[in-house]
Amino acid sequence: MTTSVITQVQRFLDWASKKVKIHFSDRGELYFAEREIWWASLGENVGSEANGKNFHFERPIIVLRKFSSDMLLAVPTTTKLKDGSWFHRFSFDGKERRAVMAQIRTLSSRRLIRKMGNMTTEDFIALRDAIINLIKTDPPT
Repeated sequence: MTTSVITQVQRFLDWASKKVKIHFSDRGELYFAEREIWWASLGENVGSEANGKNFHFERPIIVLRKFSSDMLLAVPTTTKLKDGSWFHRFSFDGKERRAVMAQIRTLSSRRLIRKMGNMTTEDFIALRDAIINLIKTDPPT
């Protein structure tokens, strides 16, 4: 095996261990709401899926919808200034960022690590509209 493959396998093993700890954590109820931006443990994922970084396997996410006290719909974000129909530009905390709309997913609130702040109402509405337009757009033939 090459060094990069061994490193990737180790990241998957490290994530499996971290995921077990997250699943069985007993930190009590966490309060979160739509429009909030959180660091969340997204993990080491497959192929082009958004991975987390560092030992928490974390990435900032935007809470799109709160389904219950322990389930939410989220969109990962990046500070890499990519453009395309599946990226939505917004500013937060003095930095330009992108919401990676192609990576929207349902998460357990157990994955939430710490709150960063709130997205502005105007940016949140624009993001929601961009997601709706992305879904409504006919796929290329």
